[in-house]
Amino acid sequence: MHMFETMELSTLQQYWWIIISILGAALVFLLFVQGGQTLLFQIAKTDDERTLLVNALGRKWELTFTTLVTFGGAFFASFPLFYSTSFGGAYWVWMLILFGFIVQAVSYEFRSKIGNFLGKKTYEIFLFVNGLLATVLLGAAVSTFFTGSAFSVDAYNLSQWDVSTHGLEAALNFQNLCLGLAVFFLTRVTGSMFFINTIQHDTIIQRAKKQVFWNGLIFVFFFLCFLAMLLTQDGYAVNNGIVSLESYKYWHNLLEMPMVLILFLIGVVLVLLAWFRSFTNAIPRAFWCASSGVFLVVLALFFIAGFNNTSFYPSYTNLQSSLTIYNASSSHYTLSVMSYVSLFVPVVILYIALAWRSLSKKKIDTSELNQNSHVY
Repeated sequence: MHMFETMELSTLQQYWWIIISILGAALVFLLFVQGGQTLLFQIAKTDDERTLLVNALGRKWELTFTTLVTFGGAFFASFPLFYSTSFGGAYWVWMLILFGFIVQAVSYEFRSKIGNFLGKKTYEIFLFVNGLLATVLLGAAVSTFFTGSAFSVDAYNLSQWDVSTHGLEAALNFQNLCLGLAVFFLTRVTGSMFFINTIQHDTIIQRAKKQVFWNGLIFVFFFLCFLAMLLTQDGYAVNNGIVSLESYKYWHNLLEMPMVLILFLIGVVLVLLAWFRSFTNAIPRAFWCASSGVFLVVLALFFIAGFNNTSFYPSYTNLQSSLTIYNASSSHYTLSVMSYVSLFVPVVILYIALAWRSLSKKKIDTSELNQNSHVY
């Protein structure tokens, strides 16, 4: 009856970092919707073809936004000091991400409405903007878990941002930009695979296979650049509450946490296997193979950032202000109560899986759009 109350605070903190990591990995997997939105003008050449793509994505777009809100809410409940520091300090980045999701919701709602005075193309451009902003900025934001940000936290846990750009400076860091662009091109790969898996249209499938190939090549380049910098950089190590720079810290984390290394390697292999098989043979399972790989790689990156005595949100302007899962968390009482709520997560996942399966039993084609009264 007192499953979580009897746990040590450190155990609850680790448990909630695992929950955050799972939500973060799920969010990046679901960004295939954003990737697909950036391909509307390349894979589709006619209005009917674009409508087909938009309606395929329209059945899934709310899952991405809901997961983003859940991710932010879970961070607020479990690690409120990170929430107040990042969301309150780097607000330009989060405002741009939020703006992208707002125009996305408006676009799906009004694109095909009667009396749409802006025209379909305007809303399709909005969808592209959301796809670009969400992927690049979220990727850059995750990269700051390793490269650091410019903030200070005082003795009363009041934080302030130390530069006037309030988060935009993250996009000017080459390592952050590499991960942001890697996520952008990765989601274009998984978005193309989703179209292959979901749409019954030979011409669209052939174009999508080409996009898988070229976007996959560019993704591999940017991801390898990010990975090379990550594994050779000085990382933010924590010893007895004191933060210091340690050479090859994140490489050491991989070696000292072999299960995380295994997760990472399996994820990379799954993504590359799905990429190769998808443009050689349009196999339906390529999307799920790649998505599983994306989930595992992102999960491993979050574990590398937060575990093994590492600061998950370091400050490069004030080392001792860097946040860890231990100094940024909620109280024991809050974490234990929230842990009971987390037990409902498998139920939610099951519901999403059943809903996904119900909506994806049959591939979408143009004849279905003519018969369906609700068209995005």
